[in-house]
Amino acid sequence: MKSLWEDTSEQTNFDSLKSNIKTDVLIIGGGMCGILCAYMLERAGADYVLAEAETVCGGITKNTTAKITSQHGLIYDKLLRSFGDEKARQYLNANEAAVLEFYKLCRDIDCGFEEKDAYVYSLDDRRKIEKEVAALKTLGYSAELVESLPLPFPVAGAVRFKNQAQFHPLRFIAEISKGLRIYEDTKALELVGTKAITNRGIITADKIIVATHFPFINKHGSYFLKMYQHRSYVIALEGAQQVDGMYVDEAMKGMSFRNYGNLLLIGGGDHRTGKKGGNWRELREFAKEHYPDAVERYCWATQDCMTLDGVPYIGPYSAKTHGLFVATGFNKWGMTSSMAAAMILTDMVLDRKNPNAEVFSPSRCILRPQLAVNAFEAVVNLLTPSTKRCPHLGCALKWNALERTWDCPCHGSRFTEDGRLIDNPATGDLRK
Repeated sequence: MKSLWEDTSEQTNFDSLKSNIKTDVLIIGGGMCGILCAYMLERAGADYVLAEAETVCGGITKNTTAKITSQHGLIYDKLLRSFGDEKARQYLNANEAAVLEFYKLCRDIDCGFEEKDAYVYSLDDRRKIEKEVAALKTLGYSAELVESLPLPFPVAGAVRFKNQAQFHPLRFIAEISKGLRIYEDTKALELVGTKAITNRGIITADKIIVATHFPFINKHGSYFLKMYQHRSYVIALEGAQQVDGMYVDEAMKGMSFRNYGNLLLIGGGDHRTGKKGGNWRELREFAKEHYPDAVERYCWATQDCMTLDGVPYIGPYSAKTHGLFVATGFNKWGMTSSMAAAMILTDMVLDRKNPNAEVFSPSRCILRPQLAVNAFEAVVNLLTPSTKRCPHLGCALKWNALERTWDCPCHGSRFTEDGRLIDNPATGDLRK
């Protein structure tokens, strides 16, 4: 099952590590965030290497819907209420800077980059839309309330962000990764301080950035409590409508829409990893009803790390670790969040102050309602009897009959039918 992006791009090819090496900065993880960190450090003339366990962007990045936007659901009203004006403005400024940086980098790259407006709609709660527009006005951002959309159903209203964008992520990565110091098939197995033990040798560094989607080091940061993983699905239809924009429902289990060429990408069917949800069935039923003459050309699924408060964790791995940094918990907005994270972390490892870093601090308060839900899931699945257990922290795995995988409902690790690791935070295969 290949995504549209995989099927229409060439795979990168980097050597694996051949011996023990030393570097100032080690980046672990070759997804969008890790590659952007490497690109920015290269541009700054810094000494760095990137170690990727398999192939560059072979994990979550290849399955994105590739929207570049600072509009992340109805986030800004929540931020104002939970964090206050200053931090809400930091979040907005960081993501606006990320969108602008994509504009600059994509100017001379053949990666399907298109300027598009972005919309968050509500099917039944206009008041939510009005509150979000008001929050953005407070932050000095000129968002618009829109009454109707070119979608096959009525909405109560939508928030419009102008001058956002969409692109082909793997074509973008193929270009900016040229000449970067990247080692593929080089898997970090353990960290001893800022020394990484890999399957190909030891990498000694002064500073390390962990950009592995879900952090794999359990003894610091409590990420196993602060996050869970959420699965969602995409179909690409030929012969459906051109919607001329990027659209997402404010509801967690709603649908998203965007075009790529003559294809309409519809996302949805969401559920917590290891649980049941609408998956492709829900999307295909919707397509059959609203686009009966369209033909499905692609289908794929993706997985997102969800934080306690809707804000990514970007910065020092924990208050007790020195020289160790992290970027994770992008809450379905991986493209813009990856760029924002790369900008912040590059400043941090080069000892520069970033004005927008504070709101993303991984050490911020974790007393949020989602914490209790995450803890409950962990306890229940730790106590569930099962012969198939996740090597990450021992939770009982659930069989996913649709995708024929073993999925962990605690932290989202996934394995093939025969036990090979697909998604982290587990770092190894199932025991035979």
